[in-house]
Amino acid sequence: MFNALKKSLMGAVLLISLALTSHSLAAPANEAPPAPVTALATATAAEDNPYGLGALWAQGDAVAKGTLLILVLMSMGSWYVIFSKFTAQAKMQKFAKAAQADFWNSGSVRQATDALDPASPFRFIAEKGLEGASKHGGLLGSVDFNTWVTMSIQRAMSTVQSRLQDGLAVLATVGSTAPFVGLFGTVWGIYHALVKIGMSGQASIDKVAGPVGEALIMTAIGLAVAVPAVLGYNWLVRRNKAVMEEVNAFGADLHAVLLASAPK
Repeated sequence: MFNALKKSLMGAVLLISLALTSHSLAAPANEAPPAPVTALATATAAEDNPYGLGALWAQGDAVAKGTLLILVLMSMGSWYVIFSKFTAQAKMQKFAKAAQADFWNSGSVRQATDALDPASPFRFIAEKGLEGASKHGGLLGSVDFNTWVTMSIQRAMSTVQSRLQDGLAVLATVGSTAPFVGLFGTVWGIYHALVKIGMSGQASIDKVAGPVGEALIMTAIGLAVAVPAVLGYNWLVRRNKAVMEEVNAFGADLHAVLLASAPK
């Protein structure tokens, strides 16, 4: 009887051990499904991110919103100047090619001037040179003819150069001040974030990282506004130099022609 009881206990232990083993082997299969739930929760958290540019605008005060609007206006102004000056320089190069191709093949300076486009700066320079050569009388007659014609052409070329430089001051201003405007927005945002953290009495990472990260967006926007303005300024200045070389060469040739055609 004792042996029968012993065999029964051993059988029960064996059955329990087999049940535990089967449960441990089946556990990973039962625990696998929560993975998609975790991924879904992560995706939902990413979509419902309470920090960013939208939160910065929604939660910002009048100073933060005004700083952001100033940066947007500076960016729009700089891009407008870049595209408008590029178009003007392209027209100048077109006028320079036309002047080099047709001006010097005419019978006289007056005929060559009238053949140029009315909007051409080369026509403006030629008209000022002719005007200076024709008005060399009275008190102006005491000035040497060569000097007077040189002064007339030089004034015209200075006017053309001044028109070419219009708008470049805007790019220089935006490129030098936009980072500081963005930095001001960052300092202002961090100040208000620290005030809110101090009032709430909570300094956990979720309370600090969000507001400070939103404030740093201002610095990033300021740099994004300043970098194209600086690059555009340097690019346009280099193109202006190339155009002014054409203008200076035309002015020097016109000066020589006017002196040669003047009555002795």
